[in-house]
Amino acid sequence: MKFYISTTGIKRVTISNTGTGKRSSAPAAALAGRRIPSSRTLLPVVLVLGIVLPFLFVRVAFLVLESSAVCSSSLGCIGRRIFSGSDTSLKLREELTRALIEAKDGSGNGGGRIQGTLDSFNELVKEVTSKRQDIKAFAFKTKAMLLKMEHEVQSSRQRESIYWHLASHGVPKSLHCLCLKLAEEYAVNAMARSRLPSPEYVSHLTDPSFHHVVLLTDNVLAASVVVSSTVQNSARPEKLVFHIVTDKKTYTPMHSWFAINSFRSAVVEVKGLHQYDWSQEVNVGVKEMLEAHRLIWSHYYKNLKHEDFEYEGENRRCLEVLSPSCLSLMNHLRIYIPELFPDLNKILFLDDDVVVQHDLSSLLELDLNGKVVGAVVGSSCGDNCCPGRKYKDYLNFSYPIISSNFDHDHCAWLYGMNVLDLEAWRRTNITATYHKWLKLNLKSGLELWQPGALPPALLALDGNVHPIDPSWHVAELGQRSLEAHEETLKSAAVLHFSGPAKPWLEIGLPEKRPTV
Repeated sequence: MKFYISTTGIKRVTISNTGTGKRSSAPAAALAGRRIPSSRTLLPVVLVLGIVLPFLFVRVAFLVLESSAVCSSSLGCIGRRIFSGSDTSLKLREELTRALIEAKDGSGNGGGRIQGTLDSFNELVKEVTSKRQDIKAFAFKTKAMLLKMEHEVQSSRQRESIYWHLASHGVPKSLHCLCLKLAEEYAVNAMARSRLPSPEYVSHLTDPSFHHVVLLTDNVLAASVVVSSTVQNSARPEKLVFHIVTDKKTYTPMHSWFAINSFRSAVVEVKGLHQYDWSQEVNVGVKEMLEAHRLIWSHYYKNLKHEDFEYEGENRRCLEVLSPSCLSLMNHLRIYIPELFPDLNKILFLDDDVVVQHDLSSLLELDLNGKVVGAVVGSSCGDNCCPGRKYKDYLNFSYPIISSNFDHDHCAWLYGMNVLDLEAWRRTNITATYHKWLKLNLKSGLELWQPGALPPALLALDGNVHPIDPSWHVAELGQRSLEAHEETLKSAAVLHFSGPAKPWLEIGLPEKRPTV
């Protein structure tokens, strides 16, 4: 061994092997035996382990959980699942799928009719886990529980719809008290008994140069809304003459209200049905009409109590039998308007559940081109009928007498705001045709049309309707959902709250009340 020393230290060490005469480098041999891994080598290994280990852990966890459901918790079963992949999982899914299909079709043991149906999901899980039932039993029990819940939900919707209609159509206490107070006012206040209209305006009642508006109603508050909204939005209120026809019980409070409350320069007439002197023929016709509608009401009301349905589509119309208007003489009497006003040739008819937003002068001066009724056809849905507004939605086309005379895709017209040419009406047999259809409906088991005042009118007035611009009249308001866009509501001249939720009632939709 030799050392070479310099001023800076040992420079080189060589080891001499005398047997071979060869030299070897000591530093290279020593470092080769004690090499330390560098950071470049360790970093990729750490990254790979950091990525792989979490996935491996999750995989093992899922396999353990799945194994606990199909195995007896043995390590061998878990091991097979780890190394065999997802074969068992696929088999489990296939078995569950078959069980669900069998339960849906009602095949297999039990046919889906499980005794003692469970009431909650927690009870279902508890029973399946405690009794270690198979997948098929689980599927059938789940089906039975869901069917029971669906039936309960459907039944609740039916009851809720009926109660909602009863609440909205029932006479609110405030309206009932209003009539009582007005009747008392009629007895003690001379102004409430004053003539309507004043003697100087009596000549306006039959003057064809004025705009005559007719209301058939027994609702004082509703009539007030119609008259006040029409007058407030009229460009020429002095041209308006309102003819309000009501029944005997409502005549006194109705007269008191309009005698005490003046409406600018508009003329208001209030007349009771008991003040008309009709012919025997008209009296008999009115009684027959009311009896026919009473039978229709009884028929649908009995069926209503035994059916389950949702508050949608044509089923919603079945609930109209619960509305007082279905039996109200005031609602059906419009077919006798020519007899009510023999001295008038043209009128504007308004339902008592409308709100007027714009001037109606040009509508009252509209030329109907020889037709009897001016009405909006198809509402605001463009060239197509609005949903639920076709003849097939009101009439029963399974009867040949209907299908052979009418087109099921024909658009129905709206029956809440109409211009009536009474002179043209008197030249037709519309009223007689109306009674003919009532008799045919009785012979057909009361199934020719859906309940309501519009269907028989569609039949009687078919071919006598002149379409007017949809912006004059927006209907189907007062239902349970918004039926029109805000722009449509603002631009419409007349808003018709034909649904039960009138805007002046507490049950009315809040977003519609500001329009009143």
